[in-house]
Amino acid sequence: MSHKTINYKNISLSYYEKGHGETILFLHGFLANATMWNDYALHFSTSHHTIAVDLLGHGSTECLGYIHTMEDMADAIHAIILENEIEQITLIGHSMGGYVALAFGELYPDLVNRIILIASSTQSDSTERKLIRERSVNLVKKNCLTYIKLAMANMFTEEDRLTYYREIELATSTALTTSAQGVIAALEGMKVRTDREILLHFAPYPINLIFGRYDSLLKLEEALVQTEGTTTTYEILDGGHMLHIDNKLLLQEKLSQFINREL
Repeated sequence: MSHKTINYKNISLSYYEKGHGETILFLHGFLANATMWNDYALHFSTSHHTIAVDLLGHGSTECLGYIHTMEDMADAIHAIILENEIEQITLIGHSMGGYVALAFGELYPDLVNRIILIASSTQSDSTERKLIRERSVNLVKKNCLTYIKLAMANMFTEEDRLTYYREIELATSTALTTSAQGVIAALEGMKVRTDREILLHFAPYPINLIFGRYDSLLKLEEALVQTEGTTTTYEILDGGHMLHIDNKLLLQEKLSQFINREL
């Protein structure tokens, strides 16, 4: 993977790319960075041009402000696309990365070939979820280290914590490199994000969904509600919120099926 940066609104915007052909752009989740996609990007780079981005305030990308809205992050993605003179992309977003993909799809529909959401939702935060975000921000301000460790633990099932403890240690180490400002800006941005369920009904490009059967953050029964009355194709995989870790090979297979499906 070739690491590149561009100057974006006076900050360094970081991304990694490999391969040639149609572009697949990977967007990581909250407290992760582009490296979570390393194996996937390498796999798909044999037939595609792959880009994995460090979203605002994560990885090697600097913070832009106190709040990073999903639109802010989508605009940063757009800058990378312009820099590379790319005509169309398939967006793959995990969790928060899915919110960014949807924001991009709303702002720049002509550039989108397909969107694939993993453990993510088109819906905005509920009142209860917004309160949780606010409490999280207060905890980060008091002790960012403690918050990150708690947040990462909550992303995995109890069984996964035993089975994938090495992978979880690596993911946690990655999360701990995120600055308090980056954590808060993402939390604030997710809290105020727009409900984009309407895209499942009227988007001019396909949107595919992949859910974890045992996801503790995005309950399956709640996640499936958004698909009612739509022709949206979705898959349910055994695993939790971090499907790229606890069901890696099957997730890769399902992504391939969606990517190669005729439009």
